[in-house]
Amino acid sequence: MDITIHASFLPHDDPDASLAFYRDTLGFEVRNDVGTGKMRWITVGPVDQPGTNIVLAPPAADPGITDDERRTIAEMMAKGTYGWILLATKDVDSTFEQVQAGSAEVVQEPTDQPYGVRDCAFRDPAGNLIRIQEKR
Repeated sequence: MDITIHASFLPHDDPDASLAFYRDTLGFEVRNDVGTGKMRWITVGPVDQPGTNIVLAPPAADPGITDDERRTIAEMMAKGTYGWILLATKDVDSTFEQVQAGSAEVVQEPTDQPYGVRDCAFRDPAGNLIRIQEKR
């Protein structure tokens, strides 16, 4: 069996702010940007990993979502509990400094975790938790 992760989805509530964070702060390339206004689906990914994508999507675009569910999603996004992703880097301290310089909201400075990894955490403009751990 040959299975890879092609895309993961994270919600956004401001496509321009999310685009700036992933493109300008994290250095990801933009692979697709479709739709208009807040109803945009933006695909980004690491330059050297063309098969790995993050799709930044409007969370309430699904017609099957009720108004109550839309409110719940908005509340969870505001608290930073709706979406998250784990990224990896060779040097978490250097990456932390670069991301912090991009005015990202710091959740956790680089820390040696008791479970054996060194990582840090930020929130993107939509409130998604972005954890970055050091590759071993």
